[in-house]
Amino acid sequence: MSQATPQVSGKLFGLFCLASYLLSLSYGSTFLLALLIGSRGGNEHDAGSVISAAMLSTFVAVLVSGHLSDLLGAARSIALFGLLLVAASLGFAMTPGFGHLLLFFGLLLGLGWGVFYTLGPIIVASLVTPAQRAKYFALLSGSMMTGIGSGPLLGRAASALELPVTSAFYLAALASLIGVLMFWRLGSRLKSTQATTAASITWSTSAQVLGSRAVFAIIMVGLGGCVFGGLSSFQTSYAAAHSLDYSLFFLGFMSAAISSRLLIAGFVVKRDPLRASCLLSGLMLGSIVLFAFGVHSAFSYLLAAVMLGVGYGLTYSVINGLAANEAPVGTTSQALLLFSLAYFIGVFGFPLLAGKIIVEHGMAALLYTVLAVALINWLITIGRLLWRRLNVRTAPAI
Repeated sequence: MSQATPQVSGKLFGLFCLASYLLSLSYGSTFLLALLIGSRGGNEHDAGSVISAAMLSTFVAVLVSGHLSDLLGAARSIALFGLLLVAASLGFAMTPGFGHLLLFFGLLLGLGWGVFYTLGPIIVASLVTPAQRAKYFALLSGSMMTGIGSGPLLGRAASALELPVTSAFYLAALASLIGVLMFWRLGSRLKSTQATTAASITWSTSAQVLGSRAVFAIIMVGLGGCVFGGLSSFQTSYAAAHSLDYSLFFLGFMSAAISSRLLIAGFVVKRDPLRASCLLSGLMLGSIVLFAFGVHSAFSYLLAAVMLGVGYGLTYSVINGLAANEAPVGTTSQALLLFSLAYFIGVFGFPLLAGKIIVEHGMAALLYTVLAVALINWLITIGRLLWRRLNVRTAPAI
């Protein structure tokens, strides 16, 4: 970004995070799809197909989001496509059975969520200095993950009140509509994002980003998306298999994500990002080990969820900052677009495979697969640390 980065007010950023939370409820409600489709006679593979339909439309969202931002401004682009999140939530609730119409609403979800998830960090990058990015990315992603975690809790509350699970989708649609209105009003106050953000993605800028060190953060977010999408999308099935309450997972995950940002995010973002990402991705790996082999009670289930919330949540914030700061000069926005695209491939694409694994081989096979993905993710951070140490040792000799 060529222009000076403005200072954002606390009130404005607070409204931005609140609107992000409300929009995120629509995506969070999709973690109830396995439960909803199961009640209509379908299975996890059917639910995975609906969720993965969103992956196709997110490609379109990533490609057009930059042009939309240049044309309308980032905030109002989010508001416009946020209406698709409202429509998707209503469609999931109102569509009978589990046929092809649900795939259509999955596509709408991908378009709406893709534009929002892509342009949100770009707005933040345009509002704060590079040194502040990790902190403000943590606050944004914390708001979004809180909304995502709240979505399934709406389903649990509906169940406690003896209401159908579709009630959660209706409430998510209402919350998202309020978020849409807030983003539209914020558009005039965030005009700077339109002028300072060159968000359109091209082959040449993509090649520059993927040829830089930012590629490691982009790969890691894709792998992390596989872990998060695979576990969260079928947590209702996991909990049922272990005779547990799935709300414990989302409550633990959400609480850990919020508290870690309030209490330790400021400390983490000031540390060495490579060491921090190694430690946090290791914690995420440990949580998967616990899910696979150590969950035998409500306490151990909650502990695994908390470990995942801290590990995944803070790792995401750290590597989001790495993707922005390790990209070549002038390609920050494009790096964030590719970062979002990799996340979408993981979080929306992996559930299709995950659902198939559950139906054909069982939940244990899925956990072993997720464990392998988390291990690869952690080994990337180990490799980067070792490579840096090797370069530091050889530099004086050269």
